[in-house]
Amino acid sequence: MTSELVNGLFVNRRSALAALAATGVGLMAVGKQVQAAAGKPLDFNDPRDNLYAFGKIWGSYDEPVLSGFHGLMYARIGAKRAMPLFGYTGTGVMQSKIDSDGNCWIRGKETGYFTDLATGDILDTWKNPFTGETVKVFNFYNPNMGGKLTAEMPRFAMGAAKDDATLMNDGTQRDMAGKVPFVLPFETYGDDLMLAWDYAHEYTNPVNAERWPKACTGPRISPSEHFTFSMSLSEMQDRSAPSSRFIAGFSRVSQWWPWMQMGGHEFAESGVLFGRMFSHKGLKGPGDIPPKVLAYIEKNAPDYLQVPDHWPQVMPRGTWEAYAAEVPPENPAAGAAVGAAALARNDAAA
Repeated sequence: MTSELVNGLFVNRRSALAALAATGVGLMAVGKQVQAAAGKPLDFNDPRDNLYAFGKIWGSYDEPVLSGFHGLMYARIGAKRAMPLFGYTGTGVMQSKIDSDGNCWIRGKETGYFTDLATGDILDTWKNPFTGETVKVFNFYNPNMGGKLTAEMPRFAMGAAKDDATLMNDGTQRDMAGKVPFVLPFETYGDDLMLAWDYAHEYTNPVNAERWPKACTGPRISPSEHFTFSMSLSEMQDRSAPSSRFIAGFSRVSQWWPWMQMGGHEFAESGVLFGRMFSHKGLKGPGDIPPKVLAYIEKNAPDYLQVPDHWPQVMPRGTWEAYAAEVPPENPAAGAAVGAAALARNDAAA
């Protein structure tokens, strides 16, 4: 991902962590905004309290916090036994704030890497067992995560502008029509606070067959991600604590990644990728990040240990969108034709 990857740089662990801490300088006031209601218990039926909890889970109302995930991805074709393909791991660095209207703002960056099953090393190339070809791996960098969350549950428009937007956590919403309040399905068992969280999308594939015939698996894609968070209720209720430590199960289901070059294969549209991962946030220092991943980021992309220097408001950016934006078309002629058509439409509109 050459547009975002910082090449040729090396910083040691101490300097990387110092860079992370530096982003929190002058931001102590952010945490004070959420301490005004100290002593008031959270009401998980109140959208504003849910927004506060959301920001405390994903990020911190003080300094930015690191998180990590790691696990395996499997392939499933028809009734055949699921086959492990590669590891899937990555990081997030996040920060939150509550504004004067009670809205929650989040900013951060994330990475996603594919690793060798035997060694855990981050892959640059991978031999596809279905095609026999060795392909270049497209590791994922998202430089601008974030936006403003309000008392209404957000809908995420992925892919083409005309595609239907996805309602966050739609599986647990009882009333899908109209506006949905920002109320999450928290469950409590003693001091165990649990939350199930889902994103299920379906939209036009940005990696289309005309421009990327080998990377395209069909005209539509339907990636989904599913989390099961476990936290401490008392820590969440403590408004003097700027962040909530969590351990989560993280699973992902999708079509083949575009970099696998499965386009044209007999299982291009019928194959399923499934990933099961651990995710965690809140250990002291860099302990949330697998050591090989941390070393790789420190050497190659140290900026991804820091939050953005502003509070972006962007729609989620998936791997397919990043791939289409950064990988040159396999069929340049089709790309030129698409560009010419776009120019013609613009001229006609003018």
